[in-house]
Amino acid sequence: MSVTPTFRQPDPEEPGAFRLAGDWCGSPVQAIADAFISSVQDIPASALDLTDVRRMDVAGAWAVLRALGPQPELERVKAHPDHSRLLAMVAEADASRLRKTPPKSSIRTFLERIGKGVAGVVDETYGTLAFAGRLMVVTGRLLSDPRRIRWAPCFSLAERAGLDALPIVTVTTFFIGAVVGLLGVNTLRQFGAEVFAVELIGIAVTREFGIVITAVLLAGRSASAFAAEIGSMRMTQEVDAMRVMGVDPFEALVFPRVAALLLTIPLLTFVATVAGLMGGALVTWSMLGLGPTFFMTRLVESVGDTHFWIALSKAPVMAIAIAGIGCRQGMLVKGDVLSLGQRVTAAVVQAIFAIILIDAVFALIYMELDL
Repeated sequence: MSVTPTFRQPDPEEPGAFRLAGDWCGSPVQAIADAFISSVQDIPASALDLTDVRRMDVAGAWAVLRALGPQPELERVKAHPDHSRLLAMVAEADASRLRKTPPKSSIRTFLERIGKGVAGVVDETYGTLAFAGRLMVVTGRLLSDPRRIRWAPCFSLAERAGLDALPIVTVTTFFIGAVVGLLGVNTLRQFGAEVFAVELIGIAVTREFGIVITAVLLAGRSASAFAAEIGSMRMTQEVDAMRVMGVDPFEALVFPRVAALLLTIPLLTFVATVAGLMGGALVTWSMLGLGPTFFMTRLVESVGDTHFWIALSKAPVMAIAIAGIGCRQGMLVKGDVLSLGQRVTAAVVQAIFAIILIDAVFALIYMELDL
C-alpha cells in the first residue's frame, strides 16, 4: 500500500464521494490537502472513505474536516476508530475556537477584580497566621530542648545578615542624620532656634530613623536573600528531601534565620543610631559651630536614652516580621524561575510594608502611654 497521501473518486456518478489512501501526516499533507480542498470547493464531500489511510495527524484531520464543509458531519466519514477519534478531537477544538464568549461588562469585570482581591487578602492572611503558628510551635519545641537547635547555621546567618550589613547601614544612617540636621537647622533658623536642632536630630535618629532605616535595609537585603535561598531549595526539591529524611524544614531553615535577625538587629540599630548622631553632629558643628562636646552634653540632658530604648523595643518584632516574611515567601516558591522572582519581590514589598505598619502601631501605643 502506498504511503503517499492520495485521494480519488471511486464512482464518477457520485462527485461528492472520495476514497483517501496513504499516510496523511507530515510535510506531504500540505500539497495534497490543498488539491483535495480545491476539488471539493464547489460541492462539499458527501462521503469519505478513510479505511485505506495508514496514518493521520492533525494536519490531515484538518484537511478532511475542511472538505466536509463549514459544519462537518463525521457520520459521513468511514475510518478506523483511531482516526475517527482524532477527527472528533480536531472538530471539537475547532468548534471551541469559533465559540465566542459574551463580552463582560465593565461593572462585572470591576466587581470580579475586587472579589479576587478580597479572596487573595483572606488567603494571604490565613497563610500568614498558619505560618506564624507553625513557627511558634517549632520555637517552643526548640527552646524546651536547646540541643535540637542548629547553632552553626544561626551564627553563620547572623554574620551574613548582621556583620556584613554594617557598612551599608552605617553609611546610610550617617547621611540620613546629616540630612535631618540640615533640614532642622534651616527650618529652625527662621525662628532663631537653631540650637534646638540637637534635640530634633537626637529624637528623630534615636527613636525612628535608626531602627526604621536598619529594618528597611534588612528587608531589601536579608528578606530577599532568605526567599531566594529557600526558594531555590524548593525548586531543586531539597525541602521535600528534608521532609523525607525526617528533618523539619522549619527547624533547619526558618528558625535559624529568625534567630539570626533577632541577634543582629539590636546591634545594627545601635550602630545606625550612633552613625546618624555623628552625621547630625557634623552638620551642627559645621553650620552652627556647636562642637561635639556641646552636642553630646545637650543630647544627654535634653533627649536622654528613653527614645533609644523605645526604638530598641521595636527591633525584635521587626526582626521576626522580616525573617518570617522572607522564609514564608521562599516556602511558597514553585518549580519555575518566574515563581522564584515573584516571591522574592513579594518578600521585599511585604517586609517593608510590615515595617511601616509595625512602626505606626508602636507609635500609637507609646503615644497613648505618653512616652
